[in-house]
Amino acid sequence: MNNIICNTEYFNTADKDASEALCECILKRLSAVNINDYTPVILCIGTDRATGDCLGPLVGEKLKHYNNSYQVYGCLSHPVHALNLVEINNYIKENIDNPYVIAIDAALGSSSHIGYITVSDCSLSPGKGVNKKLPAVGDLSITGIVNISGRNPGVLQNTRLNLVMQLADCIANALKFSIDYLEDFCPL
Repeated sequence: MNNIICNTEYFNTADKDASEALCECILKRLSAVNINDYTPVILCIGTDRATGDCLGPLVGEKLKHYNNSYQVYGCLSHPVHALNLVEINNYIKENIDNPYVIAIDAALGSSSHIGYITVSDCSLSPGKGVNKKLPAVGDLSITGIVNISGRNPGVLQNTRLNLVMQLADCIANALKFSIDYLEDFCPL
């Protein structure tokens, strides 16, 4: 079995330049893979039925009409969640020419990392924090750490919406700027 080493960076949304730093990281990652060779897809995972799990759909909502060259799956009205993730992921693989998937999801972590965003050049495992067995998705993953991991099954329902909104705004703004920059300077 091959050991895959993922390069993960953390960004604290409490920092005033978090969105810009996140954008620089995303641009660096997308430039490294030459995103122009792919069809960019933003896969926003989660549900609006649990405050802590609505990060993905909130980001999708902010991006769904932003740019036609980046396809967005998952928003408040049409979330991508545990019940349809496999179907949506298969659809992307079968119907989109050479997709490069940027997967976005909420995550649980240590108390010192709540409010942080991570960017990793590996796929993410949705539902892992709540012991769900779902397939890994994405070529690049972005997570927002919304609450503390542990054995409390209600942790996602007891997450502050304000924190989730801050994370969603930071991620969406960084992606919007990245998309604009790549379109202006490296047209698809």
